[in-house]
Amino acid sequence: MSDTITRIPAPEGVAPATAYTHVVMGTGRFVAVSGQLPLDEHGTLVGAGDPQAQARQVFENIRRCLASAGATFDDVVKLTFFVTDMAHMAAIRTARREYLPDDRLPACSAVQVSALVEPQYLMEVEAFAVVAG
Repeated sequence: MSDTITRIPAPEGVAPATAYTHVVMGTGRFVAVSGQLPLDEHGTLVGAGDPQAQARQVFENIRRCLASAGATFDDVVKLTFFVTDMAHMAAIRTARREYLPDDRLPACSAVQVSALVEPQYLMEVEAFAVVAG
């Protein structure tokens, strides 16, 4: 786990967190990853109509973006999920666990939107990280 990240899962007087951490603090260099879509390296949609396949591709894209900035998922302090159907959150959480175990969850927000930039995209996820130095 990153020495630059402190997670505070249940502040006094706030309901316990489920599938996220209430407060995440970081000291170091800030990294913002734009919303990632379920596209492969050629810009081709992965998993048409399949929220699990799309979620895996989105998290792999985030991993690659983080790596390009010298960061990993251990450095992530915030994820924001934009989904066209809240029913897709189960698939997103399953894919997220492949990259972030439950004991290292960042702060998270999830928003259902009426549409994304293309109708075949079921989700978009953005990430914020803090890395040492």
